[in-house]
Amino acid sequence: MLREAGLPFEDVAADQQDFVVAVVDGAVVGCVGLEMFDTAGLLRSLVVREPGRGLGLGGALVERILAVARGRGAQDLFLLTITAAPFFARRGFVPADRSAAPEAMGRSAQFSSLCPSTAACMQLRL
Repeated sequence: MLREAGLPFEDVAADQQDFVVAVVDGAVVGCVGLEMFDTAGLLRSLVVREPGRGLGLGGALVERILAVARGRGAQDLFLLTITAAPFFARRGFVPADRSAAPEAMGRSAQFSSLCPSTAACMQLRL
């Protein structure tokens, strides 16, 4: 699903990230991930494919992963996006400089190599 959406997946590891999935008629049609760095989380890999689009699943997935992040003790969430900044802005995320992310997150594959430097960095205080 991530590959189909053109999202990076090379660094996905079950022991390092939490994923929430959306299921419609028995088929997985969406997902979102969370990678923790102490008290900061990296929201990643939000995707919804047909037939799930237009049903509010993207927003529902974000709400569920926010709950997971809070449960894991996250105080801030960061994300990188090329196309979805308006979607995340409607959910309270604000533009942030990449340097605002924790140092360990800055060294992650998402920040250091998988997402281009032109990707918008956004932050949400929880």
